[in-house]
Amino acid sequence: MKKTNFLFATLLSLIFVSCGGNNNEQPAATEANVEQTEQAAPAPVVYENNYLVKVGDIAPDFTLKLTDGSDFTLSKNRGKVVMLQFTASWCGVCRKEMPFIEKDIWQKHKENPNFVLLGIDREEPLEDVKKFAESTGITYPMALDSNADVFASYAERKSGITRNILIDGEGRIVKLTRLFNETEFNSLVEMIDSMLKK
Repeated sequence: MKKTNFLFATLLSLIFVSCGGNNNEQPAATEANVEQTEQAAPAPVVYENNYLVKVGDIAPDFTLKLTDGSDFTLSKNRGKVVMLQFTASWCGVCRKEMPFIEKDIWQKHKENPNFVLLGIDREEPLEDVKKFAESTGITYPMALDSNADVFASYAERKSGITRNILIDGEGRIVKLTRLFNETEFNSLVEMIDSMLKK
């Protein structure tokens, strides 16, 4: 009986193959060929300082929760000059830079409706971020990037901070900085001043 069932199954499979249909059909997705397709996806282009974006690119959009509980969406701020600062309490260079951002950028332009400054804290809970802002003496808004997903749309996920990204009214990146270099920081300040005079 088993032999008869085996022969019957073999005969059915031969008939099915001979009636095969269109030879141009794509094979059904299997775990193996899905995995190969995923592996074949090109790696992201990495630019200077491990950035995944460059000057001239449209800044990747995002929505984040601010420490006051409100939401911030980058694309809702088109038409404004936007500065993003990626930071964290454990970053010594960030702590050194942030008082300068407060004094030389935020205090100068915070009343300008065409300017937005947002600190984006990487992977820390709300209470830590609030204490961090207080300890550095900054008053500009801070957002929570809990899983560093927003950071990872701008730079390689495991790369370092502090980083500043300046975005024009069309949503294009016009300047990228890394670490705290006085000359580079002063050029960022001058660029913001110049863009807001227009």
